[in-house]
Amino acid sequence: MKPPTTATVIDDASRPRSPKRDLAALSPRQRQIGHRLVLIHDHLRQELARIVEAVEQVAEGRAEAGAVRSLINELTMRQNYWTLGSFCASYCRVLTVHHSIEDAHMFPGLVAAQESLAPVIERLEAEHEVIAGLLTGLDAALVAMVTEPSGLDVVRGQVTALSEALLSHLAYEEEELVEPLSRLELDV
Repeated sequence: MKPPTTATVIDDASRPRSPKRDLAALSPRQRQIGHRLVLIHDHLRQELARIVEAVEQVAEGRAEAGAVRSLINELTMRQNYWTLGSFCASYCRVLTVHHSIEDAHMFPGLVAAQESLAPVIERLEAEHEVIAGLLTGLDAALVAMVTEPSGLDVVRGQVTALSEALLSHLAYEEEELVEPLSRLELDV
């Protein structure tokens, strides 16, 4: 199983863009509303970075199972998960819930308040599906790694593809939605 590359799953050039307004023109309270989305995304980025690092440590032979177990034990979302596979699965669930909340609540509110955002929202929803596919691929690779230790290379590739796609998606979402969320005073 060869993981897709970001270039094949997310084409930045085809993303719709909305006109930008100056965030500085908004009140500090309004700017804080949009900043909440960035804070949530920052947490997802931090946890993803820790997963990438744990996989790299195992792949490069810099860490034994016990050391990776200790690293995972320190992560904020661990809740007593003791293996790389179960931590990645937990992260995948958290990310899926985050996207589901956006799809069900935040995105419809944005389109209702500013219809011109519809193309951006449609693209973000489509990217949620792409990322869901990458999460499914990562899950399958982690399951396969249990019986086939050489599967670590596939896991590594899946984590890389997920990381590139997700980081690109989060940046695009923030670029397009932080200002409207703030200006329209839509809670995140």
